[in-house]
Amino acid sequence: MEREPMRIREGYLVKKGSMFNTWKPMWVVLLEDGIEFYKRKADNSPKGMIPLKGSSIHSPCQDFGKRMFVFKLTVAKQQDHFFQAAYLEERDAWVRDIKKAIHHIDGGQRFARKSTRKSIRLPETINLSALYLSMKDPEKGIKELKLEKDKRVFNHCFTGTCVIDWLVSSSSVRNRREGLLLASSLLSEGYLQPAGDTSKAAAEGLSDTPFLDLSDAYYYFPDSGFFCEGYSSDDDVVLKEEFRGTIVKQGCLLKQGHRRKNWKVRKFVLRDDPAYLHYYDPAGGEEPLGAIHLRGCVVTAVEDMPDTKKHDDDNILFEIITASEIHYYLQAASSTERTEWIKAIQSVARTGK
Repeated sequence: MEREPMRIREGYLVKKGSMFNTWKPMWVVLLEDGIEFYKRKADNSPKGMIPLKGSSIHSPCQDFGKRMFVFKLTVAKQQDHFFQAAYLEERDAWVRDIKKAIHHIDGGQRFARKSTRKSIRLPETINLSALYLSMKDPEKGIKELKLEKDKRVFNHCFTGTCVIDWLVSSSSVRNRREGLLLASSLLSEGYLQPAGDTSKAAAEGLSDTPFLDLSDAYYYFPDSGFFCEGYSSDDDVVLKEEFRGTIVKQGCLLKQGHRRKNWKVRKFVLRDDPAYLHYYDPAGGEEPLGAIHLRGCVVTAVEDMPDTKKHDDDNILFEIITASEIHYYLQAASSTERTEWIKAIQSVARTGK
C-alpha cells in the first residue's frame, strides 16, 4: 500500500488568483511532493495542487508593492504562484520548509525534520495517560500558576521549564533532552495545551521543537479551568461581563469605512469567545458600533489601500479577510503594535468560536 505524503506545514495564507489580480484566503497544506490549497480548512477536496518537483521559490518577493511578506513559487512549467503570510517570521517558516521539500524531492529523498528522535529513544513502557494524571496530582504534580506576559494574565498555567523540571525530578526521564521529547509527545496527544504566542508558534512548527523548555513559554492542562485575560491602561474599559470571552487585547486603531472609504478612530476589543473583534466609539458608549467575526479569518500586513488616497508610509496598515471574504482595513499606531494585533487576531481566529 502506497504511503500518504507527510503534511509538513498547514495554515491560512492569502493567495493570488491565477487569472485575475485578486487575493483570497486559502487553507494551504505543504506536502512532501506539492502544495494543496483549500477554500476552507474543513473542505475535503482541494481547489488546486501545485507540484514541487522542479520548482523554485523566491523570497522576499517585490512583485506587489502594496502587499508585504509575499513569496513566489515558480513551478517547472514556469507558472508563478504568489502567497502572502501575516508577518515576517511566518513567511520565513513557510519558505524554509518549502525550500527543504523541493531539495528533498529533487534529490529523490524523503523529507525529514530535525528531531531529537534520531538520538533519543524513550522507553516503550511510558504511559502518557498515567503520566498526565501524575502531572495533575494536587500535591506532587506540576503547580498551576497565575502568570503575566505582554499585558495579558494567564490563569491556571505553567512554564515549559516547569514541565521539564518536573519530568526530570520525578525520574520520568533521564535528562532535559528526553524531557523535551516526552513533553512534545504530551503536547501532540493533547495532554498539554499551548498558551500565548511563543508556545503556540512552536506548536505550529515555527521552532525546531514543538515544545519549548523556556520560562516565557506557557502551557496548561486542557481540563484545568485555564483562562486568559487582558488589562489596559485605558480609562474607557469595556465591561467584560457583557460577553462570555475574556479580553485578549484592546486599544485604538484607525478603521476604513466600507461605503465612504473614510478613516475613523475606533476602540477595538478582541475577545476569544466568541471570536469577535468589537469596535466602539472611543468617546464613550458601552454598545459596540460593529463587530468582525474572526473564526477562520486571515490577517496580513499591507502597505497601502486599494481605491483610496490613504497610504501607509510607516508600515502600520493591516487587513482582515473574514471567512465570508469581507475585507477590513485597519491602521495601528506603530509597526510593533501592528504585529501584536496580527498575532493576537491570528490566535483568536484559530481557537475562538
